[in-house]
Amino acid sequence: MKLIKFILVGFVFGIVLTKSEAVSWYRIYEMFQFQSFHMYGIIMVAVLTGIIGIQIIKRYKLKDNSGIPICIPEKEPSTARYLLGGLIFGLGWALVGSCPGPIFILLGAGFSSVILVFVGALVGTFLYGVLKNKLPH
Repeated sequence: MKLIKFILVGFVFGIVLTKSEAVSWYRIYEMFQFQSFHMYGIIMVAVLTGIIGIQIIKRYKLKDNSGIPICIPEKEPSTARYLLGGLIFGLGWALVGSCPGPIFILLGAGFSSVILVFVGALVGTFLYGVLKNKLPH
């Protein structure tokens, strides 16, 4: 019963992404062709929301559900790994037409071709798990 709030937030998030057309392949295509500001606006709102959320967590020393303080460790400054990771992520996003979050929304909406994308995401996650100790972090 405690998980119901997370399920409800997931449903609301799915509805918002669908209504804002963030799961639309055409909108993603427009973004990568630099033909529309639509997706960039959505991404900027998400980044700003994340920044504000992290600052609230840090300043008010918020705790998780079990009462343990949320600790967000500082990241090592490393430009190359972020550029390489972003490039791989962006290429996958452009080729598939969907980032990982909307995959579940598209599956729920009945787009069966996204099953292939979902399997690819699972394989990629598995491969990262296998190779992570050999990769520079």
